Amino acid sequence: MKKLVIAAVLAALLTSAAHAQTNAGDQKVDPDLPFTMTKVADLELPWRIAFLPDGRMLVTEKVGRLQLVTPQGVKTEVQGVPPVDFGGQNGMLGVFLSPHYATDHNVYLTYVAPGDYGGGLALARAKLVLDGNQAKLDGLDVIWRQLPTGKGGQAGAQIAFSPDGKYLFLTVGDRQRFTPAQDPGQTLGKIVRLTLDGKPAPGNPFAGKEGAHTVPLIDPAKNTEEAKTAPVVSTYTFPGPNLAPAETWSIGHRTPYGLAFGPDGRLWEVEHGPRGGDELNLIQRGKNYGWPLVSYGMNYDGVPIPSPDTRPDLVKPVIYWVPVIAPGNLMFYKGNLFPHWKGSALISGLVSMGITRITFDGKGGATPAQRWTLNMRVRDIEEAPDGSLWLLQDAQPGGLFHLTPK
Repeated sequence: MKKLVIAAVLAALLTSAAHAQTNAGDQKVDPDLPFTMTKVADLELPWRIAFLPDGRMLVTEKVGRLQLVTPQGVKTEVQGVPPVDFGGQNGMLGVFLSPHYATDHNVYLTYVAPGDYGGGLALARAKLVLDGNQAKLDGLDVIWRQLPTGKGGQAGAQIAFSPDGKYLFLTVGDRQRFTPAQDPGQTLGKIVRLTLDGKPAPGNPFAGKEGAHTVPLIDPAKNTEEAKTAPVVSTYTFPGPNLAPAETWSIGHRTPYGLAFGPDGRLWEVEHGPRGGDELNLIQRGKNYGWPLVSYGMNYDGVPIPSPDTRPDLVKPVIYWVPVIAPGNLMFYKGNLFPHWKGSALISGLVSMGITRITFDGKGGATPAQRWTLNMRVRDIEEAPDGSLWLLQDAQPGGLFHLTPK
């Protein structure tokens, strides 16, 4: 019976509408920066910024720390963070304020938690307790885990809260295992939609459905073809029901590092392709975004991957990048300091070493607008309460920079 359920889940997810797409890989760089950059603090492999209402920031460092940082750059390490499995792309990743922070003071952390065999993406919630310049996390509770744990790969780990503040969307990378991104019984390569307590959200495409009681674990593979016959390292048995189908919102993602709701309520995502094929996707309920069946890129070792043009049943990206920009995050600008950017999205770039601005037509279409090079790997860009921008340099040591209009 469960095999039939999984087959039905996969068949339904394979049905998708097509979108027009644009290759922005060769977009020209704007030589004039419309902002002034000021370095405010040094950080070790910083990953994400979350702004508190008073303008102070919570900043994660991939090495396993959470810092409270003032706009002047004074840092205080937040106490009570969980242990992380640090190495490669794994470690302490995201920090996000609860949509009800004004009353519950909750923050959410995403990180790769240590496991019996490598690590697994974890989602934790805790109350932030501030006492002057001191800060700690109280009552930390892990409310969701990616199982089984495994070695290497990229975890995704981005959160977007629904506009009504009732649900959270969490991106889960394929961790370079490829094939699980198309397996509805595993959360790898998915965007999941959960309640604020980490449970499967009502109204998900396959609410109430369960996956197989056991799933195979493979190590990261060299390419999409090798993954199909990769040796099974172990077989994981769920201690209770496998809720992966009930949690899933969309399927077929590679390394989804950016996720944000636009002003019109549409949900957008950016993800890394392999050698080419980074994507900006309009995320819709129950759709299949193709990885690893198709890509506008190829495997790092040159092994080809079929083009999305060969599979009209799968959702194509609205914008893709060949060559890549390696997106770090995605955010929509809402402030007034850069008035011409209101409603635009900004994407941080690791390989492109800069920022890309995207405009939207309100009908599900998007257009590359501007691209600036900053000569540094930009992991995150976020908007402060005053409408200024702050970004993180991905390096060890990396930097926290403040951007204001010229």
